[in-house]
Amino acid sequence: MSANLKYLSLGILVFQTTSLVLTMRYSRTLKEEGPRYLSSTAVVVAELLKIMACILLVYKDSKCSLRTLNRILHDEILNKPMETLKLAIPSGIYTLQNNLLYVALSNLDAATYQVTYQLKILTTALFSVSMLGKKLGVYQWLSLIILMTGVAFVQWPSDSQELDSKELSAGSQFVGLMAVLTACFSSGFAGVYFEKILKETKQSVWIRNIQLVSFSLEPSL
Repeated sequence: MSANLKYLSLGILVFQTTSLVLTMRYSRTLKEEGPRYLSSTAVVVAELLKIMACILLVYKDSKCSLRTLNRILHDEILNKPMETLKLAIPSGIYTLQNNLLYVALSNLDAATYQVTYQLKILTTALFSVSMLGKKLGVYQWLSLIILMTGVAFVQWPSDSQELDSKELSAGSQFVGLMAVLTACFSSGFAGVYFEKILKETKQSVWIRNIQLVSFSLEPSL
């Protein structure tokens, strides 16, 4: 049963990641009358959904008691301002990253974006080594080198790219590439920083996510 659950979770994750990229790309390149939606609006809506989901999970853990939920949120967030402030840095970085992803998908095709964005695996590994003191084996470093090589080949200019020149200029492709690369570094740093905070404290991941989203909403508005 546990093995089936793992494969089901993997399948859902792959579907969610793939469909998200395709949907974002389609929404940013769809030609229609009137202005497009603001990427900052989409980021705010996503953050609101996240904080609602986390509050519901904390409510469930508190045995569906509103009084207990209110006490937990008050004690863990308001009464611990220094612990809450630790999430200000990654929340700001995540907000920047989410907006950069919309910029990247507005200037790159979905396949190029998806492959290039996998460089976040490399940045996460590097920050894990430097910030958490993790050690990577030979095969892990070899895998990261293969990943970098694959991304480099994807970005290598080819004759087929001339067909897309009417839709995407060289300047817009450069902007998209810089946006996704910046998002990779911000994702790696923020993810490892958040992991470091989780390991150093006893607060639940749902409480930490509520703190994280609380800081993310203000700069997104």
